[in-house]
Amino acid sequence: MSQAITELPTWDLDALFPGFESEKFRSTWNQVAGQLQDLQEFIERHRIGRDDAATDRATFEALLDKLNTFGDTLGPLFAYVLMRVDTDSADAEAQAKLSELELLHLEFQKLRPRLQRWLAGLEAEAVGAGDYRILIEEAKVLAQHLMSEAEEVLAAELSLSGGRAWVKLHGNLTSQITAVLNGEEQPITAVRNLAMHPDEAVRKAAYEAELKAWKANEVALAAALNGYKGEVSTLNRKRGWEDDLAPALFENRIGRKTLEALQQAMVESLPHWRRYFAAKARALGKERLDWWDLFAPIVRPGQTPKKWSWEEGRRFIVEHLSGFSQAAADLAERAYAEGWMDAPPRKGKVGGAYCTPVGQGASRILLNHENSFESISTLAHELGHAYHNYCLREVPYLLRQEPMTLAETASIMNETVIGEAALRVLPPADQLGVLEGGLQSAAQVIVDIHSRFLFEQAVFARRRARELSAEEFCGLMLEAQQATYGEALATYHPYMWAVKGHYYGSNFYNFPYAFGLLFGLALYQRYRQEGPGFVARYEELLASVGRYPAEQLAARFGFDLESVAFWREGMAVLLARIERFEALLNQ
Repeated sequence: MSQAITELPTWDLDALFPGFESEKFRSTWNQVAGQLQDLQEFIERHRIGRDDAATDRATFEALLDKLNTFGDTLGPLFAYVLMRVDTDSADAEAQAKLSELELLHLEFQKLRPRLQRWLAGLEAEAVGAGDYRILIEEAKVLAQHLMSEAEEVLAAELSLSGGRAWVKLHGNLTSQITAVLNGEEQPITAVRNLAMHPDEAVRKAAYEAELKAWKANEVALAAALNGYKGEVSTLNRKRGWEDDLAPALFENRIGRKTLEALQQAMVESLPHWRRYFAAKARALGKERLDWWDLFAPIVRPGQTPKKWSWEEGRRFIVEHLSGFSQAAADLAERAYAEGWMDAPPRKGKVGGAYCTPVGQGASRILLNHENSFESISTLAHELGHAYHNYCLREVPYLLRQEPMTLAETASIMNETVIGEAALRVLPPADQLGVLEGGLQSAAQVIVDIHSRFLFEQAVFARRRARELSAEEFCGLMLEAQQATYGEALATYHPYMWAVKGHYYGSNFYNFPYAFGLLFGLALYQRYRQEGPGFVARYEELLASVGRYPAEQLAARFGFDLESVAFWREGMAVLLARIERFEALLNQ
């Protein structure tokens, strides 16, 4: 590993709770249980969800208050327990607490059918819904896709031993997987980080070791994917959704026309991305890229890739965010100072990166950091999520629940600001690497994300008939990758279905990333046109993501999400970068 684990920070969770035995943790747990009981009693007393229920404004406002309070109390507690598990899946105490908390939360989940039916029967004007109108409008749709109350309650109860159990299996198993590389056993996250190594022999060896590790665990992982997708598909049919994509569109608050317009622009761009892959192959001295080359740095003869220490990355992010938004820069500095980040990869820790809110505008960020600009960009991305959480700090809990399509807005903005800054201020010798790193990331979001969509669509179609073998999952993944990468690659990665936790516990957790990237680039373009005066409107948008469907929110900024032309405008920014990349290589 190129940077010692001891040099990278681990997050401070004591500021949330000093441990499971602390008075603060026990008190909050009891508070959650008490608030849940109070909510249950309120629902029974007012006959919520029954034919003779009260539907007056006072009841509506009182219920909202109880739901917001419960969510605000539960959120930090759940986040703390999950973070303990995610950084050490072998922590038996944390696993036990998570199971207990899930059982407690299940009692709330069992109330949802009654809550949705009651909300669906309200008229927004009659109860003075205001910003909460969206809850009533969405409840009217959900009410058409609810099973009977008894069936919904049973589905919620069985989810802990069904869908949630498969999710846990994937997370716990993959965090423990190791790969043998050069005779040394290493965490799978550390081995995957070697995809960015400048030496092709190292990258190829890591790729081969990684595939062996996934194959050794394919039976359990295939069972988890079959189990989760099978349950989801069954419930989708029982609830009357037209297909398995429909509920994902609803959850992401977009219509099918918007997705079709987005994906048309993505497919149209694929020949350009294949040009980028071809140019990168030439720069690496190859006819075509192999999978292990996708994240390889481009190094000029006689040069070595710039190494970014943790502290250097910190200074760069804070300095250049301040040129965009001082509030975003201050929030980033606070995240560093208050120990919000857990950076080093290690056995027992989940892969990837994420940011989770922990209450009052604060967050915690999980990373698997490497001393490259790509890792700095990832950190800037997650700090964007943290800034978004900060912008939502005064918004009620129920209106902070933004769809994933809009949840990426601030992270893409941060990532773009930092990337553009690097292209402005770094020496020419380093700019090529930064540009190429940005294109690596964008290619993942456009090209690879579309392959993930095609794969998941195929899995759902076949899973309705029967379970699939690990070999069949690999086959479907290869077909999807070949459809998007085409002949640009000589080798592919058949086990990406095992790598990506998004397939387990979520559905179609792919197209929202492409939406977020192109939507974020459109906002960045608007910022470049309007200057600093745009930032206040941008922050207003971030605070409003839980109040409107995506099309309605975008329309407030003059964007038509159902138009292919809108998505082409965002894509044009990326295609211009491909042209710049080709020009730099030809110099």
